[in-house]
Order: sequence, then C-alpha cells, then structure tokens
Amino acid sequence: MSSAAKREGSQMAIIGAGSVGSSIAFACLMRSVVSELLINDFNTKVCEGQVLDLQDAAFVSSTKVRVGTPKECGQADIIVITAGARQKPGESRDELVLRNEEILRSVLDGLQPIKKTAILMLVANPVNVLTCMAQKLSGLPPHQVIGTGTYLDSVRFRVAVKDCLKVSETSVHAYIVGDHGDKQVAVWSSASMGGKPLLAFEEIKKMDRAAEAAKVAHKAYKIIDLKGATAFGIAAVVSEVALCITLNKLSVVPLSTYCDRFDACLSFPISLGTNGVERIVYPEMDERELALVEESAVATRHACRNYRN
Repeated sequence: MSSAAKREGSQMAIIGAGSVGSSIAFACLMRSVVSELLINDFNTKVCEGQVLDLQDAAFVSSTKVRVGTPKECGQADIIVITAGARQKPGESRDELVLRNEEILRSVLDGLQPIKKTAILMLVANPVNVLTCMAQKLSGLPPHQVIGTGTYLDSVRFRVAVKDCLKVSETSVHAYIVGDHGDKQVAVWSSASMGGKPLLAFEEIKKMDRAAEAAKVAHKAYKIIDLKGATAFGIAAVVSEVALCITLNKLSVVPLSTYCDRFDACLSFPISLGTNGVERIVYPEMDERELALVEESAVATRHACRNYRN
C-alpha cells in the first residue's frame, strides 16, 4: 500500500442518523473534513430533519450536507456505519452478533456496488466483530475496512495519565489495545512521556493503575447511566480518523483491523492514510498484557468463525 495525495472533492456517507450518526456529522461539518456529507437512515423523516438542521450550521463550514440514497452512499470515499443493535438484558454475545449480522448485511447490500477505493468505517458494537464481518461482506480489501476500536479508550487513558503527571495528553504516548469494552487492555509496560517510561515516574508508581484502567473501561457505562448514550467523544474520534484519510496524514491511531499476529480483528495502533491501513504497530507488551490480548483474540475469532479465511 503506497502513500497517495489528498483526495480532492472527497465525499463522506454516514449510515444512521441517530444520536451517534448526527453527532459525527456535526463534528465533521464543523471541521470541514470533506467536501460533501451524505446522510442516510431507514427513518427518512428523522434523516431529513437532521439534514435540515445540519444545513443550518453549514454556514461556518465549507462542507455541503444532504440526504443520500443507499446507492449514492456506496460511492462515497468514506462510508461510516453507525447502525447496529444494542445488547438486550440476558442476551448472549452470540445472539447480539447474529442480530447485528442481519443489520450489517442489510446495510451493505443496500450500498452495493461499493466504490472500490472507499474506506469503510464501523462505529457500532461489538466493533471488532462487525469489522470482521464487514471485511467479508463488503467485498473491499481488509486494509480498507476499519473500526473505531480503542481510539476513544486510548484518549481517556491518556487524559487519566496527564491529570496525574500534570502534562498535556498529547505528550503522553499510551494505548488501550485489543477489545473495545470490558476486555480492553491498558498497555502500561511500554507507555511513555517525553521518552521516559511511564512506570519510571513516581506519580505513576503510586497510582492505582488497575483502578484507573477500570475507570477508563467503564466510563461509557457512566455516561450512558447519566444521559442515556455516548455520542460526542466518538464523533470527535471519527472526525479525526476521517481527516487522517482525506489528508493522508499517516497518523498512528488505535483502530480495529485484521491483525495477522493474532489471526483476528483487534484494535492496535495503525498508520492510517488515504489508502486505509498502511502499517500495524504492535506495542511492546509484558506477559500479562499479551495474555489478555490473546484472550480477546480467541473470543473474537469464535464470534467471527463464519467470516474468517
């Protein structure tokens, strides 16, 4: 996969006009991420209302917004899928995966034929499993199908560290990897700040690292408990990922993709550009961290058993 220039006149489609999809659209609109935004939802009334509202905000942006048909959305440069089922009380992971398979298959069927150079981004959960499914169902090469993975979790992780060390979070190089959710892995062993290992700082040594990692993993639950859903954080993540693609930034960010090393779709730092995934970077992990990632890989492989090569 070679580097390419910025995509001129880029177009982005967002499938799903609910709280997450509309927040993503607003974030991308405010940053003028692409030339045109297409919004699609099975609820055409809500979709039209969201578009009209977004158009009112477009005067501060160079991006145009309109309703897009599924066929039009399939020809966009970046296609973001937010549609997905939520886990019901008492529902197993396999049952949730089955319901999401039906939704994802229906969405992707509607988008066909998908533009051969499109980058497909999954936002719905379980994101690793849906990324695996989309890689098989879309017909696109694996490096062009990604999920938002542990990007937001990694941001939360760095904020926790920066609050402890009293530095900017951009100065902290630390990642959450593996699964987005309860099984996510905070990689403390190779995290650093200013070229110095985090574990060498006295403040970090005194920190209850397990408790901090648990808070990061469960922050979404707290937000959902307080206001019903999370939207703004993931919207900011998607806008930044889209910029990585349209500007060919080749930034290293943790996203879901197929990882040969673990034979599963997992979230690891990747170099992302116009062509999609250019390189996967596996941070150094200690035995415990590696064992936890391998557990996630086993679970993901099992859930994706019908979609693997």
